[in-house]
Amino acid sequence: MSDPQGEDERNGTPEAPAAPEEPSWSRCPLCTQPFSAPRILPCLHTFCTACLGRLEPFSDLAFRHEDSDSGSDGSWLRGQQQNPQPPPLSILCPVCDTEVDLPPTGVEGLPTDHVALNEALLEALRGVGLGVACDLCADGEAVKRCQACRLCLCHFCCQAHKRQKKTASHAVVELRDLKGYTRLEKPIHCPAHPSEELRLFCERCDLPVCQECVVGAHRQHPYNMAANIIHKHGDSIRELVKITQQHVGTLRGALSQIEEAGESLDRRTEAVALEIRAFADGYVRAVEEHRGRLLRTLEELRVQRETQLQLQKAQLQQLLQDMQTGVDFTERLLTSGSDLEILLTKGVVENRLRRLNNVDYHPHPVADDRIQFSPHEKGALIQSYEIFGAVLNRATDPSKCVMQGKDVGRLRQSEPVGLMLLCKDGSGERVERGGEPVRVTVSHRERKDCAIKAIVCDNQDGTYHISFTPEEPGRYAISIFVRGQHVQGSPFTMTVKNKFRQHRGLFHCCTFCSSGGQKAARCACGGTMPGGYQGCGHGHKGHPGSPHWSCCGNVAEASECSLKQPREDSLQRSLLRTVAL
Repeated sequence: MSDPQGEDERNGTPEAPAAPEEPSWSRCPLCTQPFSAPRILPCLHTFCTACLGRLEPFSDLAFRHEDSDSGSDGSWLRGQQQNPQPPPLSILCPVCDTEVDLPPTGVEGLPTDHVALNEALLEALRGVGLGVACDLCADGEAVKRCQACRLCLCHFCCQAHKRQKKTASHAVVELRDLKGYTRLEKPIHCPAHPSEELRLFCERCDLPVCQECVVGAHRQHPYNMAANIIHKHGDSIRELVKITQQHVGTLRGALSQIEEAGESLDRRTEAVALEIRAFADGYVRAVEEHRGRLLRTLEELRVQRETQLQLQKAQLQQLLQDMQTGVDFTERLLTSGSDLEILLTKGVVENRLRRLNNVDYHPHPVADDRIQFSPHEKGALIQSYEIFGAVLNRATDPSKCVMQGKDVGRLRQSEPVGLMLLCKDGSGERVERGGEPVRVTVSHRERKDCAIKAIVCDNQDGTYHISFTPEEPGRYAISIFVRGQHVQGSPFTMTVKNKFRQHRGLFHCCTFCSSGGQKAARCACGGTMPGGYQGCGHGHKGHPGSPHWSCCGNVAEASECSLKQPREDSLQRSLLRTVAL
């Protein structure tokens, strides 16, 4: 059985132990041990240098050879000084997953968290840690501290410290006497000059430097004592912290509101879910009740029609038996009886046969299978729920459907035609629902290529509006089908006349009056007057005796002009002149 921990170590990514419940400033989040050489990432999370060295790089792994197993123990960062190729570009912060770009020197180039070192030292002094190492020999466990040098010393180094003239006068205290301290300062040495302590600050480079730096790499750079300028940079940092705290307060308020909104959403969702469940349960009960009603109605309808058919069947069977008996008896009488026997039974036979022939019976079934279920029909209101679906036993009979609307015998060219189809059942009663397949064809009887597209609109009440516009004069055939069968009277014949001709003249009493006595003015009625007047006048020859149209002579004011072709151009001009006058 494989060891998961060993497998993680071979992959170079050991699984981090569970983080403590309360955040600690003195312990590494990865190894949960007191900090050892802590490094600060740009995201302000601190980890031990060794823990960061065991992290797998996030990008640019091409610098490692494919056949190399250096990544199995996380030694790729520890040996990066010996590797001539560039280090990996970035790693992921184990806490916040922020991508961190490493400096050219790798993890060692990240800034050291001296505050974390101080916290680890204080924790060790409080007896929580594993002890404090000597700052001079790094082998023994420190027991005392030099207040002047700010160094923790083991017993051997403490004796050597007292024997030197330079440090003999330094005050040395026991470490156990420092347990109540909240901070123990330790000297911070220059990375470039390990023997020198960082006490100065280069203004140009914005870096702490030592005395060797200001006479070397930072020569002629403005610098000052760190204690003299800390107020300036401290105030700047405090201002940034103040602004950040405002955002922190805003974010906490926003998160609180989001939390409240989430809780409110959960409560509201649960309440609405209860309403939905109650509604759905009630609706299901109503639907089930409606289903029972529909099935009972269907069964009652079946029993009723079956009873009607059985009764009709029994009556017809009895009538058939009686008639067959009469026919058999009569045929036997005619074929086997003597003349006297036939004459003796003639009255009884004729009377019986006449009575049978006069029996009124229905040759067609009195009940049919015209039962439909309409899911879109409003059914009933059950427990305040409107339920759809109804059993329909009144089917539309195409032979009973009638057409209503405009007289199809008096139609004009280019005028819209509107018809209304009224659907009825087999008993002639109106069907008050829609949904029937209605098809209409309109075709010219003389011109086979002249077909008109008809538009059918279902009014959902058993009526259907049919509209079309004939573009050519002549005789048309209108066929209306319901369920593929002609309705009553279909196909219909309609005659479309030419467009209505408007009058181009005047509706006047006579030409003399309408023209103001003009002799050349004429009228289509053909009347004239003595004295060279070519138009009509009251009481003169050709006058119709009533007001009429000057263009065609028609005496009806609301009429169509009957003038088709002018008799001559002069007459037309005279008529137009009369119109103008």
